[in-house]
Parts: sequence; structure tokens; C-alpha cells
Amino acid sequence: MIKPIVISAVRQEINEVKTLLFDAPELAYQAGQYLTFVHSQNEEVRRSYSISSAPGLGEPLSVTVKRVANGLFSRYLVDTVQAGDTLLTIGAGGFFTLPDNLGDYEQVFFFAAGSGITPIYALLKSVLHLYPRLHAVLIYSNRTPEVAVFYQELQHLASQFADRLEIEFLFSNHPILARARLYRDLLEVFVKQYSLTTPERTLAYLCGPLNYMRMCVYGLREIGIPSANIRRENFNPETAHPSSAEPSDTDPHNVTIQLPHATYQFQAQYPVSILQAAKDQGIKLPYSCANGVCGSCVLRCTSGKVWMATNEVLTARDLAKGLVLTCTGYAAGGDVQLEL
Repeated sequence: MIKPIVISAVRQEINEVKTLLFDAPELAYQAGQYLTFVHSQNEEVRRSYSISSAPGLGEPLSVTVKRVANGLFSRYLVDTVQAGDTLLTIGAGGFFTLPDNLGDYEQVFFFAAGSGITPIYALLKSVLHLYPRLHAVLIYSNRTPEVAVFYQELQHLASQFADRLEIEFLFSNHPILARARLYRDLLEVFVKQYSLTTPERTLAYLCGPLNYMRMCVYGLREIGIPSANIRRENFNPETAHPSSAEPSDTDPHNVTIQLPHATYQFQAQYPVSILQAAKDQGIKLPYSCANGVCGSCVLRCTSGKVWMATNEVLTARDLAKGLVLTCTGYAAGGDVQLEL
């Protein structure tokens, strides 16, 4: 459901990066999630932006937005909106969150590059303020200190939680090349230097450009961090890698979707995704990127099988729970039942 949300304040972070604060105490979310906005001109546009506030700290709901030169909506948010304006949102979503079994872990490593700090900033604040047993390490890469979002706030956290937080700032203009950017050997040095527990009791969160996150994943796996303990956030639909394969079953099938206040049934057939088939019937389902990257369209499959052409967000644990992406999902092998 699309809801109005009022901007209570706008804060300049650095050049071309602003934080929008909202008066929306009724909107539930978790640290690390994103807010999806809906903007309609000639056609409906949906864009997701990371939440930088931490819900457990009494902070107002906030998103931090970096202006993208050819980004229609980011330019509007950074250049035009002001306090008192109303935006439309479908609410918070995403799986880049702290696990329910957080008590099983002792340490969290955060790896951020550029504006990838935004969801990690919310997670880091939550870990430090709400989980006193947990130790945290942040490795944060930028071109220069002047373009590092939340630079002063992070330094304050490092001072406030000196016994539980270590931060390594990496800047591309550093005179020593080995300290200018994160690479696999340096990642290994940092993890071994700051590790206080076993790999199995260590979590890792990554957010930044695709190649940066790939390097981090490979490096972390090489030093023994289980893949199930590594979470990454990716908002760029252009990085999606659709499967070149087709589902073994391309026949039409009935799809039943149970929403909180209504049940819908329609027919879907490859190559039309479940989400597109629903939209063609005028059924409004949650979605944002429509490329299998963000996870806004996720539903739970309770009967039948959904084949996904792209999945850049759901983990093996999510798939075991029956979660599927409707934007790249197709009914395969018979009729399908889904629920929100």
C-alpha cells in the first residue's frame, strides 16, 4: 500500500549528499533496511534509499541520499525537496538486517565504500547501543576525508565505544599506496588483527560497488568466514545477472496470492513474470527494482514451485523458508500459492 510521508527536516551531509528526516512514528522498519519511494509523472517510478537511522535509539526515520548525475529521483530528492514536503512510499524493506539469533555471535565486521556507509551506519549504531556484548570493526573506504559521509559521527562513535569499536578509514589520496584502498591482502590483515573470536561467531556486512563486495566476499571466505555469515547490500539493478536458462516448464499456471486483506488469482506463463502478470491484472504488489536485486517484491511460496531467473538478494536460509522474488519469478511445475 502506498502511503504519504512528510519530511520534517533536511540535513546536508557533504556536497551532493543529504539526509531526509521524516515525521512517521507509525512506519515500522529495521536497521539496515531501505525505504522505497513512488514517484509518478508519465509513468510510475520506484526507487529505494537506505535508512540511516536506528529504530531502537529513538531517532526519527531518516534516509541518506546521494545525488546521481543522471538519476531522476535522486536529483529531485537532493535538489528540490524541503521540510514540509510530502513523498509517497510503500514502506521499508530489505534483508540487510541483524539476524534473530544475534546472541550466537560475538563480533561484527562492517565493510563500506562511499555511500555504502548509509545502511551500515544504522546497523553499527544498533550494535553498539543495543548489544553491549558485541564488538564491531568498520573498514570504510573513500576518495578523501571530505567526501566521507558521517565521518565526524563515526569518529565520535569510535571515541564513545573505544572498548568495543575499531575503525579503519581508507582514503584514495593516502600517500602510502598500500593504505589507499582495500584489497584482499589488506582485508586479511585487518580481520586477523582485530578478530576476537572464531569465524563461526563472526558476522560480516558489506555495502559498496559490486566489484568491491565481490572482493570482500572472496577474501572473507578465504580466511574461513562462513558464507551464511556474510551479508551484502546491492541497489544497482544494472548489476543483476539474469539466467540464460529457461524454466523446464513454460506452460501457463494459476497463481494465487494471499495478501492481508484480499486474495487474488490469475494465470501466469513464462516469459511473463509473476509480478508483471499481476500488474497486467491491475493487482498491486510490492516491488522496486524489478530486477531481482533489492528484495522489495518478496513473497513466501506455500504451495508449488517458483523458478527465478535472477536472485541477487535471497540467501540459502531465505530460500529454505520459501521466500521468492516475484519480479524474476515464474510458476514452474504446476499451480503456485504465495502469501505476503
